[in-house]
Amino acid sequence: MSNSNNQNSRRDFIKKSSLAVGSFFIVPRHVLGKGFIAPSDKLNIAAIGAGGKGQSDIINAYNNGASNVVALCDVDWARAKTAIDKFPKAKKFRDFRVMLDEMRSDIDAVTISTPDHFHAYAAMACMQLGKHVYVQKPLTHNIAEARMLTKAAQKYKVVTQMGNQGSSNPAQQVAIKWFEEGKIGTVNTVNIWTNRPVWPQGIPVPTDKPPLIDSMSPQDWDVWVGPAQWVDYHPLYHPFKWRGWWNFGTGALGDIGCHTIDSAFRILGLSYPTEVECSVGAVFIKDWTPEYIPEGCPPSSHVEIKFPATKKNKSAVKMIWMDGGIRPMHPDLIPANEAISNDGGANGIILTGTKGIMTIGMYGNDPKIYLNSGEKIEMPKAQNEVKSLPEYGHQISWTEACKAGFNSKEHKGLTSSFDYSGPLTETVLMGNLAIRSYMLRKKNEKGNLDFYGRNKLIWNGESMKITNFDDANQFVGRQYREGWKIIES
Repeated sequence: MSNSNNQNSRRDFIKKSSLAVGSFFIVPRHVLGKGFIAPSDKLNIAAIGAGGKGQSDIINAYNNGASNVVALCDVDWARAKTAIDKFPKAKKFRDFRVMLDEMRSDIDAVTISTPDHFHAYAAMACMQLGKHVYVQKPLTHNIAEARMLTKAAQKYKVVTQMGNQGSSNPAQQVAIKWFEEGKIGTVNTVNIWTNRPVWPQGIPVPTDKPPLIDSMSPQDWDVWVGPAQWVDYHPLYHPFKWRGWWNFGTGALGDIGCHTIDSAFRILGLSYPTEVECSVGAVFIKDWTPEYIPEGCPPSSHVEIKFPATKKNKSAVKMIWMDGGIRPMHPDLIPANEAISNDGGANGIILTGTKGIMTIGMYGNDPKIYLNSGEKIEMPKAQNEVKSLPEYGHQISWTEACKAGFNSKEHKGLTSSFDYSGPLTETVLMGNLAIRSYMLRKKNEKGNLDFYGRNKLIWNGESMKITNFDDANQFVGRQYREGWKIIES
């Protein structure tokens, strides 16, 4: 993403080369002026990734016509068919760089709903053009990118929101109020768990080379791989199973952590953690020999992340994350025949305090308190059943903030702008840093392979560095494919 004054040459190059992989041309925001809102007072929105979750993101941002959808970009138009059919007047693109080059003056804001590895690259390109961005969770593929986007949102003065829609759930505010009223006292332990992965994970890397699907060209696949290291197409990557591979995804933590860790992060006022440690599930195909698949996320993991005391919570906190269907046992305060979360125990959060515990479901739903005295506190039934806007109005509030502008009260009222969701994402991805370090191995002096990264890792959040095991720091960022490096300008 380098700067250049030769816009016409760049545009000609794009047209002639059909966008061979290369750095995206960025015009600094000050060149473009402030004309981001259409004269009709409707926001002009584009989508990068219009299938899957991208479909609901752009439809919710459209808000029944309150905004204009002017462009849709997806490398697989078959996946994006619903959005394409709904917005027939929107221009269609297969490469977002072409879209931004041709329509930079027609777009005010962009929803980005791609696989995780593409989030930061696309978001930075849009922000450098002064476009407001809504980016699906997790905000980025790695910690360094999350810090980068957090800073860029302030630098380019754009309105941002991450797609963890539960942060806009009114039930979250009830849980926050209960905690601030001191109902459960000071919290020292948080348990969070999920039944994810619900896609293949912990499996061998595919070695066969099936033909590319009819709805994509080789050029489309090249764009899909984007900043990740090159691999040939395989259905174990596209359209959904990319989540289980470190090259593209962030595993169960990346999928669900920004929803569930968010509740504890928000309620307790947490910031950078200080240490992390983990263990992961092993896969045995041969007797006595665990599979070694560093390219893939594990089938299950147990991660402990520690945080210092905060202004809101005067105790250090140990956060325990479990995935792969592993979950904590019933706390004594919850009756034996009562599920520990509102979805039968599949996903949930338990905050353990000095006066009792608070349980919270997925997306911040259905908070409950079980006090040491035996009393149970629940949301009033009518309040718990209130029907909200789609996804609690999470995309709609972002579009209204975009129209109001950077640092407006609407912007400041967003629940997951990058100043908040950036540090949250860093915490989520800290678990993945530990998991990837756990799988590091090398030969010892006897020629045997040792897993040498299976220790507690000490983290300096300000400097983004593991201080006691330098090899872990390779997972703070990533190596970008040639021509796809993100350059901050």
